[in-house]
Amino acid sequence: MVRGLLNKLATKSITVAGRWQQQQLRRLNIHEYQGAELMGKYGINVPKGVAVSSVEEVRKAIQTTFPNEKELVVKSQILAGGRGLGKFTSGLQGGVHIVKIDQAEEIAGKMLGQTLVTKQTGPQGKVVSKVYLCEKVSLVNEMYFAITLDRTTAGPLIIACREGGTSIEDLAEKFPDMIIKVPIDVFKGITDEDAAKVVDGLAPKVADRNASIEQVKKLYNLFRESDCTQLEINPIAETSDNKLVAADAKLNFDDNAAFRQKEIFALRDPSQEDPREVVEAFKILTSDEKVKAILVNIFGGIMKCDVIASGIVNAAKHVPVVVRLEGTNVDQGKRILKESGMTLITAEDLDDAAEKAVKALKSA
Repeated sequence: MVRGLLNKLATKSITVAGRWQQQQLRRLNIHEYQGAELMGKYGINVPKGVAVSSVEEVRKAIQTTFPNEKELVVKSQILAGGRGLGKFTSGLQGGVHIVKIDQAEEIAGKMLGQTLVTKQTGPQGKVVSKVYLCEKVSLVNEMYFAITLDRTTAGPLIIACREGGTSIEDLAEKFPDMIIKVPIDVFKGITDEDAAKVVDGLAPKVADRNASIEQVKKLYNLFRESDCTQLEINPIAETSDNKLVAADAKLNFDDNAAFRQKEIFALRDPSQEDPREVVEAFKILTSDEKVKAILVNIFGGIMKCDVIASGIVNAAKHVPVVVRLEGTNVDQGKRILKESGMTLITAEDLDDAAEKAVKALKSA
């Protein structure tokens, strides 16, 4: 939803080819704590924090990382928005809590291993396997900042609003005149003038202007050098010590750049990905009476072959399906297909798959 609105803010029109491309590309999504660590490497101001996966780790983090803190922010880590207003199936309300230091262990324990349901997860929710403990930062002003890709200028576009802390949908509805857009020349990169326009759009009240301009430039450098497709900070905020801080962030990366962003793509969390997407794709195909055969050509790197194979077995029932699998866990995937008892045609390479698909279509 957020990406869709950012695209609308970037351009009012979209070609059919662009729509098809948007549907086909998958974009790596990483957890908040991973994004904060990455931003820290680029010199971007982020609250001090540590990710934990057990109550014991919470206890150790409090002793080593937050020995002098009186309060902590406890954030459940799932790859979906709306965590603060979400609800755990166990009954705990909210996936983000500000608590006294002596309550952090209890609240984190109630989140870990539990299923959090938000407006973006659907009723099935997502399991919280990590919790992000953060220092409570004194915020005096909250704003909105994002970088996305603009089809009109064929380059990055920075979107900023002097109001923040709520969804971009609400901001666009309530404060349309406050939203500013600054296109960046992909060949020149971000200039001081570009960054100054963004800072003026944010209209910080206490943060140093020159330091804020440098923070905007660092955010753009992160976007460009990491092959981001979206960088959204909501809120980007001013603190009581006059700094501009990324208080919360969502980053997505172009899957086509996986070969040169190996460290970033190693952060992928397969447990948060839904293998049913394979099933849903088949439902769309088989609902069309004109579809007489299906050819599946998959190189399973990001989504493993065994997961894909399971999805195929659960979905393919009514038309001939030719499957060519190659990549991670390919042997397990082929075994799943073979033992399924279904009429599935396996192929060794793409040419073989195409020939078998045509043959199956003729004999259908």
